[in-house]
Amino acid sequence: MSLVTLKEVLQPALKQGHAVAGLVTLGWEDMRAYVAAAEAENCPVILQAGPSCRAHTPLPILGTMFRHLAEEASVPVVAHLDHGYTIEECKQAIECGFTSVMFDGSRKVLEQNIAETAAIAAMAHAANVSCEGEIGFVGYAGGESSAGTDPEDAARFARETGVDAMAISVGNVHLQTDRAGGLDEARIRAIEAVTDIPLVIHGGSGVPLEQRTRLARQSKICKFNIGTELRLAFGTALREAVNGDPDCFDRVQILKQTHDPVMEAAREALHALKSA
Repeated sequence: MSLVTLKEVLQPALKQGHAVAGLVTLGWEDMRAYVAAAEAENCPVILQAGPSCRAHTPLPILGTMFRHLAEEASVPVVAHLDHGYTIEECKQAIECGFTSVMFDGSRKVLEQNIAETAAIAAMAHAANVSCEGEIGFVGYAGGESSAGTDPEDAARFARETGVDAMAISVGNVHLQTDRAGGLDEARIRAIEAVTDIPLVIHGGSGVPLEQRTRLARQSKICKFNIGTELRLAFGTALREAVNGDPDCFDRVQILKQTHDPVMEAAREALHALKSA
């Protein structure tokens, strides 16, 4: 069984100079391809169930799927709740077998974010589950704007919440469909200077591959969340499968054709974060 906690993969990453990919799942086809990619790259992988995934598939089902894949995998697999917005959601994920929960209080005032994140971290740790928190709001392409992380706020957040990983806002944006963006490395260095906690980048698809690799090896960023570029790979493969044979109506046969393209896209994301 290769089911592990977030802390178990991020602490070695911090010490050894690499990062782990948090791959955003939407269904069985992509999560299975992600584990196959991790096995091909011989590296850990974090399977993430975000809000849109949870709206489509109930948490108990997702927990069972993640755990089944982990038990069959030859590499470490983390079952991670991404963007949990309430203590009830995080509690349910823990009860459903997730080994890591991310509480997103980034829209709240600092004191409230710290208090609620600390309570969820304590609950998670009591169940031997890891907890990720977020300080500084990460915006969305074409939507809400980001609010950059203040280094002093980050130091206080890390110190007072007891989280195992801290997501920060340093120029990253969710749902970006190209890699034209870039991270504010000066802000990253300022945050690193005041905390030793593993750092997390949400919206990793918008970060150029070269910068991901360099920061994975030369900074305290130990986790990059990757979703949009994998959704694009899945959507492209699905379109080609449907349009390639108008007489094929079997969804299993159609969805099978997404496996290899999604696995290859996931391999690229995983490979970029490995140590030198």
